Amino acid sequence: MKLKIVIPSLIIFFLFACKEEEKIAIETVVKEVKPKPTIKYGFNFDNYKVINDTIQNGESFGIILDRHHVMYPKINEIATTIKDTFDVRRVRSGKAYTILASKDTLEQAKVFIYKHNRVSSTIIDFKDSIIKAYTYKKPIKLVEREVAGKIIYNFSEAMDTLGLRPSLANTVADIYSWTVDFYRLQKDDTFKLIFDEKFINDTISVGYGKIKAAVFNHNGKELYAYRYVADSILKIPEYYDDKAGLLRRQFLKSPIKFQYRISSRYNLRRRIKLYGNKIRPHRGTDFAAAYGTPIMTTASGTVIESARRGGNGNYVKVRHNGTYTTQYLHMKRRKVRVGEYVKQGDIIGWVGMTGNTSGPHVCYRFWKNGREVDPFREDLPSAEPMEDSLKPKFFEFIKPLKHQLDNIALPTEQKELIVPQEILATH
Repeated sequence: MKLKIVIPSLIIFFLFACKEEEKIAIETVVKEVKPKPTIKYGFNFDNYKVINDTIQNGESFGIILDRHHVMYPKINEIATTIKDTFDVRRVRSGKAYTILASKDTLEQAKVFIYKHNRVSSTIIDFKDSIIKAYTYKKPIKLVEREVAGKIIYNFSEAMDTLGLRPSLANTVADIYSWTVDFYRLQKDDTFKLIFDEKFINDTISVGYGKIKAAVFNHNGKELYAYRYVADSILKIPEYYDDKAGLLRRQFLKSPIKFQYRISSRYNLRRRIKLYGNKIRPHRGTDFAAAYGTPIMTTASGTVIESARRGGNGNYVKVRHNGTYTTQYLHMKRRKVRVGEYVKQGDIIGWVGMTGNTSGPHVCYRFWKNGREVDPFREDLPSAEPMEDSLKPKFFEFIKPLKHQLDNIALPTEQKELIVPQEILATH
C-alpha cells in the first residue's frame, strides 16, 4: 500500500521564505567584504598609478615632472600659477614626494605631493584645467603622557633614558630657566612631567604638544610648574608655581640653554693671558659651550648693534628698555640685524671663537642705566605677576593637576627608569 504524503502550502511557503532569506544574507555578506577605496591626501589612490620617491641631488621640480611625461610648457605654467603659494625652486634633496599618474599607457603625472615632514605636505594638483596648490596636514591625535625620572648624570641623559627627544628637554629647560640651574642638578634629583604627545595614524609619534604640568625635586624643594592662561584678553599661556608665582622673569639666567659652564665671571681685577697676564677688568660673564651652540637673547628688545669689530669679534647688542641692555660677543655667526625686534629666547647667533678668545664661548655683558654690571648680583625685575583676583580660579584649576603629579610613581632603586604611562587625551 502506497502512502500519499501531502505537504501543506504553508510549509512550502516557509521553506521558500527561508531560502530567500539565506540568499539575501549571502548577498549582504558579499557586499560587506567589498574593499574600500584607498583615500589619502583627499584623493582616491585606486584611480592612479602611485609613485613614491625621494628627491635626489641635482633634481628639480621640472626634471621630476619631465621624467613623468609632463611637457615643459605645462611645467612652466604650473610653476607660474602657484608661485605665490609654493615656490617650486625650493624643493630640497632628501625630501620625499608622491606622484599620482594616469593609469593609461602614458602614465602622465597629474598630482605632485611634496612632503615637508611627516605631518605637512604641499599638494600641487594639475590634473584639470585649473591648477592649484595647497597645504595638507595629516590629522593629529594628542595622547596625554606621564613620565618620572631621576638624575644620574644630567637632565639630558635622564630624558634620553626615558626615550624622550631633546626637543622636550629643551622645552622643560625653557620653563624652568630661572627656577632650576640645570648645570647644577644633583644626583638623585627627580622630576615628573604631564605633557601631550602628537601621533598620526595612531602609532607614529610626530613630536610633542604642550607641557601641562611639571615638578622638580631639587635640593629638597618641590618646584612646581603649571601652564595657565591668566590674561583673558591676550590669552598667552604662562607657567606658574603652586603659589601663583610667575616662573618667567624679565631676563633669562643664561644666553645658552643648559649645556654650558661658566668659564669666567664678571671680575674687575681679572688677569687675562691674552694681554700678558696683566690686570684687565672683565666686565662680562663667559659661558663656555660647544662650537656652534645657539645663543639666545635673555630678554625681549631691539637689536641696536650687529657687527664684527676688534677683540669682540662677531657680536650683537640688544636694548631691552630705557634701563637694560645686553651684549653677546665672539659669535661664530650672527643671525639678526640692527633694528630687528627679538623676543626672549630667540636665537640671535651661534657660539664661536671670533675676536680675542682662547676657546669657544659667548661673553655676556649687561648694562644697567648705561653702566656695565654683574647680572648675577643684580636684583633683576620679574615679569608681571598674576593679579590677586585671578588666583582663586588658578588654585582651583591646578588642584587636579597637582594630585595627578603627586601620584606619578618615581623610579625605584631596583629600576633605573619608569615606563611612561599613556592616557588618551580628551581632545
